[in-house]
Amino acid sequence: MKRRVLFLCTGNSARSQMAEGLVNHFLGNRWEAFSAGTHPTGYVHPLAVQAMAELGIDISGQRSKSVEEFRGQDFDVVITVCDRAAQECPVWLGPGRAVHMGFPDPAQADGIATDRLDAFRQVRDGIREKVLSYLEKEAAEPGGRPQNFYL
Repeated sequence: MKRRVLFLCTGNSARSQMAEGLVNHFLGNRWEAFSAGTHPTGYVHPLAVQAMAELGIDISGQRSKSVEEFRGQDFDVVITVCDRAAQECPVWLGPGRAVHMGFPDPAQADGIATDRLDAFRQVRDGIREKVLSYLEKEAAEPGGRPQNFYL
């Protein structure tokens, strides 16, 4: 049976969307990933779609969702991906271990188009490295759930 992970952010347009796509693509045999936001933007950022397409991952069919859609559902892990968790990210009150892994919001990047796309690539690669490594270790250690913690 697949384990379930929920990625939370504020807008659910970039970081959490990329995390969902990366996990479902690379770890989909062991994990089922979802994403949501406290104030969903209503769209997946086009540069997030482009950055993911560079890895052969299509997230264009994903949608920006409210955390309310997932209230009461069980998750093995809930990961907040906002860089400023205390001010911007939601608190998960449902079942599952809560983990924080902060990444800067690439949607806030300034500059010309290539600079902005580079910001999405950097966040995508950081999520791929940090989140996938964490979930691979988590999958190798089924069983009890330690206290909530921040990474």
